[in-house]
Amino acid sequence: MPHYSTLLLLTFSIFSSQTLSTSLSTNSTSPIGINYGQVANNLPPPASVLPLLHSLSVTRVKLYDTDSRVLSAFANTGIEFIVGLPDQLVPRLARDPSAASSWVRSSILPHMPATKITAITVGNEVLTGNDTTLIRSLVPAMESVHSALTALGLDGKIMVTTAHSLAVLETSFPPSGGAFRKELVPYLSQLLSFLQKTYSPFLVNAYPYFAYKADPKSVNLNYVLFEPNAGVVDSNSGLRYDNMLHAQVDAVRTAIRKVTPSNAKVEIRVSETGWPSKGDNDEAGATAENAQRYNGNLLRIISQNKGTPAAPAEPLQVYVFALFNENLKPGPASERHYGLFQPDGTPAYNLGTVSGLGLGTTGGKGNSGNVRSNGGTAESPAAQIGLVSSTGYYTSGTRILMPFCLEKLGVLAAVLLLGWYSF
Repeated sequence: MPHYSTLLLLTFSIFSSQTLSTSLSTNSTSPIGINYGQVANNLPPPASVLPLLHSLSVTRVKLYDTDSRVLSAFANTGIEFIVGLPDQLVPRLARDPSAASSWVRSSILPHMPATKITAITVGNEVLTGNDTTLIRSLVPAMESVHSALTALGLDGKIMVTTAHSLAVLETSFPPSGGAFRKELVPYLSQLLSFLQKTYSPFLVNAYPYFAYKADPKSVNLNYVLFEPNAGVVDSNSGLRYDNMLHAQVDAVRTAIRKVTPSNAKVEIRVSETGWPSKGDNDEAGATAENAQRYNGNLLRIISQNKGTPAAPAEPLQVYVFALFNENLKPGPASERHYGLFQPDGTPAYNLGTVSGLGLGTTGGKGNSGNVRSNGGTAESPAAQIGLVSSTGYYTSGTRILMPFCLEKLGVLAAVLLLGWYSF
């Protein structure tokens, strides 16, 4: 029986030869990334993941920690990494700047510059959690990490930020009426001031899937899947939205403008979004077909460097959730089926036939196994809907490729697997 990594590398060597006419492009302007979570006991070694990323032409990856195995495996590849500092370290780093310096020296510095680390997320969805100490410590910890980077001359290379659930919003529809929850405004004002001064992005985890799951009778499925639909007109701005993700992002944009100076400039990036290919009986819409349509259409739209209706000239960076199905994630079945790939490297479903895509298959708190906070709102063509946000992870872009048949890849992988096992 061959070593697992040998089989995966062989399979994806064949996979890549059918999809790539050139080697991996390290185009830093690529707007699509992928989340690489590891809450599982059956994932391939990090070194075996590189051919898979090559097959999607991914150049941006988001981790939920600073796993040295992953960061070392991707040294000298040109792939950009966002890495995560876990929640439990946030209060300590807020109290003791020297602890931030020690963390940067031990977790970041050994991998630089061979591994291209471009950002650090301090905690994940902290402001929508229930830990008041953690909430109060968030910005001071971010400042400590930034100061530690500055002392090492890395502040111009590595940004410091944090990711937020949509539950930071009190109002999300219409997008022009977006507003943060009142009790969070003091913390968000402080955080946005930091992001503005350090030229760092505001990260939001946005899942239209949860709007559909919460009220499938009222939410237009085509609207959340980027399929043709009548759209929704914002009565205040007059802008038309043909998909929910853009409406969610513009609601965040409006909320930011309400608590920052008029000349403030803060980029918004979608740090997580995706659709599960399987769920429990009560999880409406969690199917492989819908996951195929959501992620396939998402990748097509984002690859065109489109912005949102409120900011059409600003290409939206998106990190798809997630690279693998992760069998140890807590919560409903959907949480274990967001992956674009199965742990053995085979496609979770076929994206190659979605809207003419030339892509392969695809479908946060990362290694800590934490869950995202509850709450949040999202808009639908019918009305504003109260949602429960995702349960998942902490925890990055892709180019459109030439068309290929993933069913054939799956058959090929199975044949290879059976052939190897027969020996």
